Amino acid sequence: MKVQRSTYSLRHRLIAVVGVLGVCGLVLVGRAAHLQLISPDFYQQQGDARFLREVPIPTSRGMITDRNGEPLAVSSPVESVWANPKEVLQHADQLPALAGALGIPAEVLQQRILQKADKEFIYLRRHMNPASAQAVVDLGVPGVYSQREFRRFYPHGEVMAHVLGFTNIDDRGQEGLELAFDDWLTGKKGSQRIIRDRRGRTVENVDLVQAAEPGHDLVLSIDRRIQYLAYRELKSSLIEHGASSGSIVVVDVPTGEILAMVNQPSFNPNARESATMDAMRNRAVTDVVEPGSVMKTLTLAAALESGKFTPDTPVDTSPGYMTLPGGHPIRDFRNYGMLTLTGVLTKSSNVGATRISNELTREHQYDMYQRFGLGQPSGSGFIGEVQGVLRSPNEWGPAEKATIAYGYGLSVTPLQLARAYAAIGNGGRIHEATFVKGADSPSTQVVDPVIARQLMTMMETVTGPEGTARRAAVLGYRVAGKTGTARKAGGGGYVANRHAAVFVGLVPASNPKFAMAVVIHDAQGLEYGGGAVSAPVFHHVMEGALRLMDVPPDNIEQWFAAQAKRKAAALAAAPRPAPVAVTVAAPAAPAPASAPAEVLR
Repeated sequence: MKVQRSTYSLRHRLIAVVGVLGVCGLVLVGRAAHLQLISPDFYQQQGDARFLREVPIPTSRGMITDRNGEPLAVSSPVESVWANPKEVLQHADQLPALAGALGIPAEVLQQRILQKADKEFIYLRRHMNPASAQAVVDLGVPGVYSQREFRRFYPHGEVMAHVLGFTNIDDRGQEGLELAFDDWLTGKKGSQRIIRDRRGRTVENVDLVQAAEPGHDLVLSIDRRIQYLAYRELKSSLIEHGASSGSIVVVDVPTGEILAMVNQPSFNPNARESATMDAMRNRAVTDVVEPGSVMKTLTLAAALESGKFTPDTPVDTSPGYMTLPGGHPIRDFRNYGMLTLTGVLTKSSNVGATRISNELTREHQYDMYQRFGLGQPSGSGFIGEVQGVLRSPNEWGPAEKATIAYGYGLSVTPLQLARAYAAIGNGGRIHEATFVKGADSPSTQVVDPVIARQLMTMMETVTGPEGTARRAAVLGYRVAGKTGTARKAGGGGYVANRHAAVFVGLVPASNPKFAMAVVIHDAQGLEYGGGAVSAPVFHHVMEGALRLMDVPPDNIEQWFAAQAKRKAAALAAAPRPAPVAVTVAAPAAPAPASAPAEVLR
């Protein structure tokens, strides 16, 4: 059987191939035209989705300044290095170089990245110097990037630590005024759309979604100069007397603004990793103390208000001790005999304060203490401030009523003491305490201005020659104040060799500008009382503060007398020229005309 072969045609095959290619070409051209001219948006969005990112715009925290505009807390720009663990692990051979640039052991870095291997973000190191962070990024390790952040810096270190507090690594307030005013200081982050290439580098800023808003600045009532004075003198006193801790509060009398608040021990908020919790407490508002004899001033305020007493009313303190019902003994330093009401304050007589208290009702005594802010918040808004302990008068027995009159059986903060005495200096009007300059601080009249003036005159005797606070006196200024020395409780009772030394004073007494409370704990040695330990601190701080604030002297006679005495002492101590011995010789023959004449000195 004969098989017939089909005829092969090259020409037909070429036509078919060309036709197919032509149709494909037309399809591609048509598709390209459709994408470019008719519906480009969809594919543009798909492409952008692979490279377009919306990133946050960091913003700085508001600056904190003192009342004169000096920076106390500022935010500095830093860089934080982060990575995409999945991408970095694909280039594990570059981890040693990356670890070296970050200052992290290679094993630690690898372990951290492996723990987050299923994530797309991990911080490698926060708050780096921008130049150091750029050096890390310049290594070119895939998946490693940096972003701008801000870090808080405190130029004055431990001097301002307890007032300002600090922020955490995310720049949010954690303690002090940084926490109390966190919402005010914190800015609002913005956001923008950018295009990044495959290596994470920003190619183009596409669109601003939301502008960043920096935090508001905060102007404090604190005066940096007085703060430094208080810090220096408190630290020196603790070293001199071997004390364990202490606090100082300085208040502006007319406004209630806090001008200084310092504590010891302190810490550096710029390097607080090694700080203890004990050092980080703002003791001026978080710790309480039995105030001792500084309470006698407020007890005498109740006595004057009762109408039963005047500053000259006699009070018999003989024989220098007494026993309350129940066997509770009360003693004075010695037998002061008959004193006036003023003398009870001058000599700080416990027996006198008790006998005055016996003439007052529990309710009146309690009401007076409460009006002066004891047992209540000061209004400062400081986070963690305690209100102290002032028990209801219904809980007072005869012993409690007496001991509270001279400073035991209640607990107060140094800020409460400064605020109460500031009210006396302010004509009996008490302000809410504030850390903000120019704040509208509410005030209340707590005692008649006449009584307030009487108390000021009585307190001046405490710093005079016969008083317990002679070391608080400031040359050229009238000083009013009161000492207190209280045994500290512990082990089920009061400990014999542990004391709180307290002094609260006002200056100048004729028109008070400053109220200052000093509390020092556990002074060692023979001198441990308020007059010996705390009063000199008041003297040194106020001597400098009055000069810094240009407060004119109100004891001009004393100032001139002291200046004259100082000049006289300087003249007496000045070296006198030695007498010149002159010898009279017998007349000699005249000298030749060419010889020089002798000069006698």
